[in-house]
Amino acid sequence: MKWEAKIILKDGVSRIAVIFEKKAELIDRMKRFEGSTWSQTLQLWHVPDTDANRIRFKLPTKASLLPSEEGMEAMMHFKKHLRSKRYSENTVNTYLDALKSFLIFYNDRPIASISNEDVIHYNNEYILKNKLSASFQNQIVNAIKLFFRIVDDKRIDPELIHRPKRERKLPNVLSKEEVKRIIESPINLKHRTILSLIYACGLRRSEALNLKLTDINSERFLITIRQSKGKKDRIVPVSQKILDMLRDYYKIYKPKYWLFEGNETGTKYSEGSLQCVFKQTLRKCNINKPATLHWLRHSYATHLLECGTDLRYIQELLGHNSSRTTEIYTHVSTKSIQQIRSPFDDL
Repeated sequence: MKWEAKIILKDGVSRIAVIFEKKAELIDRMKRFEGSTWSQTLQLWHVPDTDANRIRFKLPTKASLLPSEEGMEAMMHFKKHLRSKRYSENTVNTYLDALKSFLIFYNDRPIASISNEDVIHYNNEYILKNKLSASFQNQIVNAIKLFFRIVDDKRIDPELIHRPKRERKLPNVLSKEEVKRIIESPINLKHRTILSLIYACGLRRSEALNLKLTDINSERFLITIRQSKGKKDRIVPVSQKILDMLRDYYKIYKPKYWLFEGNETGTKYSEGSLQCVFKQTLRKCNINKPATLHWLRHSYATHLLECGTDLRYIQELLGHNSSRTTEIYTHVSTKSIQQIRSPFDDL
């Protein structure tokens, strides 16, 4: 099997892209790799970024890629700074991974000697050469700006670091018929309930998994989403249909603390398990789109818009800071577009 492997960032997660000649037997071999996924957008297969997979595909292991001793100490200081400002652990880890990439690139240089020109050089020689995404570059910029604001002796001016031109990608949306097939497909009641709840309330994956029993207010038909993205609480309406499903689920599984628990009582259901459930459900439904769990949230927002729900309410329900973020759903809603008559029909 002749192949080329490289590290990519997919949906904010480091993955190993494997590029090879499109032959049926090679594709079958690729499908057998645990965690392998086909990206319709990138037109390539990718697998989890683990040391075992790095060795398998002849890439440097993560352990062999480290900043200098000074860089490691600086990262520890940066980590403490982020935690003291109460950044979420996900954000701390994202910033540290991004900063680590930059400091590894300059691991033979004192940090105080790094200048704004060096950032431009890094963008050209690492980001662009490796064809990394603008979103990954933006994460690097965020990390560098914040890091160098807390470094006392420096040649770099964080305010002069430019960002990449913003990509404008439309959200991916499933039809109502596809969503119905997805949420009705699982035989397991827990799986069916969690997928239904994610779509019915427009939840992020982490929001669904972090729900506690006490967050469900069945009398007021509300669910409280606590300390989500941006450390904000919000409430979302929940229908009688979903409440009935939750009651059936509770009678069978009897969770003690988290709404959706793992095999051991009192432990949260894992993100990895939920991703596997969704992937298996897509196969069972014969939906060949490269869908992710987040597509259910996008579909919820788009379907609300197509039903005539005011954009301001959708913004509140999704927990968006800016209305501009919510407005992107107007570009994928088909309600008005389908009513446009092509001049071709008048020829």
